[in-house]
Order: sequence, then C-alpha cells, then structure tokens
Amino acid sequence: MTSFSGTIGVFDSGVGGLSVLQHIRAALPDAHLVYVADSAYVPYGDKSPLYIESRSHILSRFLIEQGAEAIVIACNTATAAAAGGLRSRYALPIIGMEPAVKPAVTASKRGVVGVLATVGTLESARFAALLERYAGNVKIVTQGCPRLVEVVERGDLQSTEARQLVERYTAPLLKNGADTIILGCTHYPFLAPLIREVVGSKITLIDTGMAVARELKRRIALELPKPPSSDLEEVLARPTGTERFYTSGDPVSAARIMSRLWGKAVDVLRLPSAET
Repeated sequence: MTSFSGTIGVFDSGVGGLSVLQHIRAALPDAHLVYVADSAYVPYGDKSPLYIESRSHILSRFLIEQGAEAIVIACNTATAAAAGGLRSRYALPIIGMEPAVKPAVTASKRGVVGVLATVGTLESARFAALLERYAGNVKIVTQGCPRLVEVVERGDLQSTEARQLVERYTAPLLKNGADTIILGCTHYPFLAPLIREVVGSKITLIDTGMAVARELKRRIALELPKPPSSDLEEVLARPTGTERFYTSGDPVSAARIMSRLWGKAVDVLRLPSAET
C-alpha cells in the first residue's frame, strides 16, 4: 500500500490502547492519529454490554467528527460488546480486538494455553466463538484480572501491587501447565516485562497489537478511496505523522501517564462531549 496520510481514530476504556497505537504508528508513519482514553469510565470489564456499547457509540461519533476515516476499537471488552453495532451504523472501516487464540494455539508446544483478560471479555459470546473455532484439542485456561487495568491506568508498571497481582493471576495458568499466555487486554502489554519476570523466559507471551495494525493497513488499502490525482500535491503538502490525545478523565493526570507509556511528552485534551 502507498503512504496513507488520512486520519485514524482509536479508542479504549483508558490508556491501554496506546499499546495498539504504537503498532499503528509503526505500520502507518504518515497517518494522523486521534486517540481517546475513556478514563472517566474505566474499567469497561465490570460494565454491562449495553453500557459499553453506548460509550463506544459516543466515542466513535466524536472520532468521526474529528475526521476519522477508519476506527480502531483498541479494547477487547468494547470489541465484544460494540463492534457489531458500530459496523452496522457507520460506513467506514472499523477494526476491533480479540484475544489471539489462533496464534497461541499454534505456538503452544504442550497444548495448554492461558488467557489473561477482563471478566467482560471472557464472558462474551465473541470469546466463546473463538474458542470453539480455534481451540481444537488444546486446553484453554482462562483467568479474569479485574485489577490489572487499574494498575496500568495509574502507571504502576513495576509496583509491589502490580507484581502481586501478576503472580496471583498467572499462578493458575502455570499450575495447569500453560506454556503460552495470551495478553487478552490492551493494557496488559505494558505489564509484559513484569509478567515475563514472573512467569520466566520459557513462556510465550502473545498480544494482538501488531496483527490489528496489519489488518487496519489492509482494510485502508481495500476500502478507502485514493485521493484524485489533482489533489496529490495538496495531500503531499499536509503535515504527516501527527497525534492528538483526548481523555474523558483528568487531562493533567492523563498527560503524565500517557507520556510515560507513549515514550515522549504529549498534550492531552478533555473530551468535549463525555456524557452525550
């Protein structure tokens, strides 16, 4: 695909989707990225599917108003609750997340795969369908992690609390012989170094951020119209590779944590219409 310098909207319940945004930036260096962290309502994992779907529509409308030509739901829980409804309402590419069951099953040598995810993801029909489709004879051991999202939201990536939670949540997976662990929430890749310390170097950790970025790039090439030749000069003159960050929570706190996770200082604006 030739260079894409259009606008891509990305949203998550909080800052975890930045792990996906990093892969999107690497795959599409010229794109304009608009990211929304719905941190006033984090975590989504303990909310009802109807509530999550409502928030997802609010955030998607905002991103479309910002000029988004494609939307990435950088949240497994929101994908399970809202992807179908968003795709039926909005006529643009909408790419969601899902736990990487298929590649994990392929990677497992012992035939035991562990899944770390939110309760909402594990209880979703979408996850059940993934297991039915790809698990085969591989044993899948799931573990809900209700407090890991909050740890990442605070930026406590190496705290004592974070280590204790990781030890607690991974212990049942290791006890059952898992040699591959799916990071089934976009927040969890930021804890991957800590998880690696806890589970050891022989366990394969899998997240789906890179696969989502590849799928986004493919969908853009297939579905978005190329600019007319008469507009090429104008398109090429546009500044490229920009990012804008919004939050429904406290922008000052969000800027501190998101700057750390993104790897450089960023400004964060308050989401103008967080309630409607």
